[in-house]
Amino acid sequence: MLIQRIFASVLLLACAGLALMAWPYQAAFSYEPVGPRAFPLLMLGLMSLALLYMVFRPAPIKHSEDEPPLDRETLTKISICVLLLLVFAGLFEPLGFILSSCLIGIPMARLYGGRWLPSIVVTTLMAIGLYLLFDRLMDVPLPLGLLDVLEN
Repeated sequence: MLIQRIFASVLLLACAGLALMAWPYQAAFSYEPVGPRAFPLLMLGLMSLALLYMVFRPAPIKHSEDEPPLDRETLTKISICVLLLLVFAGLFEPLGFILSSCLIGIPMARLYGGRWLPSIVVTTLMAIGLYLLFDRLMDVPLPLGLLDVLEN
């Protein structure tokens, strides 16, 4: 328990240091409505809240038998997941957000037990919905890639 609290405290100090470094940042130009420092400060704030909980929580985190063991199957799934994320990063610009999300999201859903039809439907709807949310509502431009012909 003490080691968990010390670890959380050290990470909390790191978050505070990173927030102090990010706070004065001003970009010469801004292509996003909230500016370039809002995202790191938001992430550091959320991480700090979780770390404060870890420092002051009443009981230690106990591991149960419900957690999967780090056997060959679990490590294989983790490796495939990391590989899919790297492929997503590589295909993000050329294929665009929607196509690369579908191409990676469907195997990811299947990897964790999803059936074919729900995996295809949910991944496609989420990719389109997230694109509309970021590009249209939040004014954060995402690439369309091959679907660029659909943009007016």
